[in-house]
Amino acid sequence: MSTGWTFLTNHAHVLLVIARDPEARLRDVADVVGVTERAAQAIVADLETAGYLTRERIGRRNRYTVNPAGRFRHPAEAEHRVGELLALFTPDTRPRPGGRD
Repeated sequence: MSTGWTFLTNHAHVLLVIARDPEARLRDVADVVGVTERAAQAIVADLETAGYLTRERIGRRNRYTVNPAGRFRHPAEAEHRVGELLALFTPDTRPRPGGRD
């Protein structure tokens, strides 16, 4: 991975990793994003508090559900929903032909 800046924030990266694998362990999320496990945990807490995802405890694991209806926080993108970003980067969330979900 190259160093320097990227277009997406760590919050966006964490959200995308979780959208791709709702049962991902925070350790794995952190590895994919390139942050510490503690940072991933803090980001997940931010996303959960803001309503972008919910967490359900299943045995010893967590299962996350992403809220695609959440709007972007920055005023320049506030008219867009997170689901639009998910559709770009996660094949499972793209609209299906014929409009059926």
